[in-house]
Amino acid sequence: MWDVDADAGGGANCGDGQGDHSCPGGADTPAAPASGAPPPHASGPRMRPHIFTLSVPFPTPLEAEIARGSLAPDAEPHQRVVGKDLTVSGRILAVRWKAEDCRLLRISLINFLNHLSLVVRTLQHFGPPVSR
Repeated sequence: MWDVDADAGGGANCGDGQGDHSCPGGADTPAAPASGAPPPHASGPRMRPHIFTLSVPFPTPLEAEIARGSLAPDAEPHQRVVGKDLTVSGRILAVRWKAEDCRLLRISLINFLNHLSLVVRTLQHFGPPVSR
């Protein structure tokens, strides 16, 4: 009933759609020195932003709109480097992230999925909305 399709440019990876690879600043990248110097990847040429899209089907268009309305007010803590756009088309809630930093993208996704889970459980618990 609640399927989720994720697409990051050809697969569920963090990056620019060029296939599986590790992300700068990911778990396999050494942390920045305690002196506050920038991490090794920060001095190279400007990287393309990371794009991640998520499509969540709901049983009805009204439930998709309710979910969007519940999730949209959550502003990104790092708005300058992570952008999030929520749209509804029919019964599909589509979310698109664009981020400069892969680690912040991952944090945003995890937080969003936690909130989405709460919204879905709430809709399931209270049943479909009734029209007035």
